[in-house]
Amino acid sequence: MILAREAIQALIPHQGAMCLWDEVMAWDAASIRLRAHGHRDPAHPLRSDGRLRAVHLCEYGAQAMAVHGGLRADAPARQGLLVALREVRLHVARADDLPGALEGEADVLADAGHSQQYAFRIVHAGALLAEGRAAVMFRDGLAAPTDAG
Repeated sequence: MILAREAIQALIPHQGAMCLWDEVMAWDAASIRLRAHGHRDPAHPLRSDGRLRAVHLCEYGAQAMAVHGGLRADAPARQGLLVALREVRLHVARADDLPGALEGEADVLADAGHSQQYAFRIVHAGALLAEGRAAVMFRDGLAAPTDAG
């Protein structure tokens, strides 16, 4: 383990139970690998009707991006908006019933300064659960609203 949960929380705005990753296993300028154990928690903040659905694994991917951004900047991640999910494939219906840890990988595809795009994969015991691409626009790169009035 390279970073524990407390260090991850110092890098992203997600705190408490909304911080989905427990440890960074490896990272470099182009990619990150993380591990999470909280997907089985009955109080998981993304659960509905007692289940953590596979679609919520996209949030794990987005948070992996944020952690990686903070590590690359050696500072808290920039505030951003998730603006697109593309080519998302969900290979399971839910994740709360899986024993053992979830592992995530995220790879930088594009970094335009005001936005970034990553590919992400979430796996369990070597089996692919979810994969896709995500794009984020940073708040400091968004145009200010105009007064129409």
